[in-house]
Amino acid sequence: MKSEKGYSLVELLITISISALLAAGAGMTTAQIFRGSQQNSDWNVALRQAQSVGYWVSQDALTVSTIDIGDDPETAELEFISLFWKDWENGYTYDTRYLWFDSADSLKQLKRNQVVRDTGSVELSNTTALIADNIYSATLTPQTGSWRLTVETHSGDKSVTREYEISQRLQE
Repeated sequence: MKSEKGYSLVELLITISISALLAAGAGMTTAQIFRGSQQNSDWNVALRQAQSVGYWVSQDALTVSTIDIGDDPETAELEFISLFWKDWENGYTYDTRYLWFDSADSLKQLKRNQVVRDTGSVELSNTTALIADNIYSATLTPQTGSWRLTVETHSGDKSVTREYEISQRLQE
């Protein structure tokens, strides 16, 4: 029998067992990579949405003379906040409103509508832009000399909460 060539049944079973273990390990590793990648993607989306709200509201709040928190019952839209200011160089008035809109999964979209009027109250521009999607909640609360903006966003199974302290620029 020493002259016969080939594999014994035991050798074949050991080879198949080792190959199956390697394939199972590779499959589990691949699944973990895909799951981790999706979780990172969800977290990044939620974070960017919260940062976008913080950026835009902070930029506008730095220049305002008046902030109204909450909905204006005299308008058809549902406002989050309304910001008003007058440009000291040209006298133009700015009316910026952050508006709530329904989105998927009982979350909200936040849009920024800005109307610019000249000194005779003639409308020069009226623009609306999507600021963030996937908003679960957002609050702006006045504090002594500043405002606290708290934003919670969701994407997939990840949620992000960010707080921003906004101080108004000193008027010269």
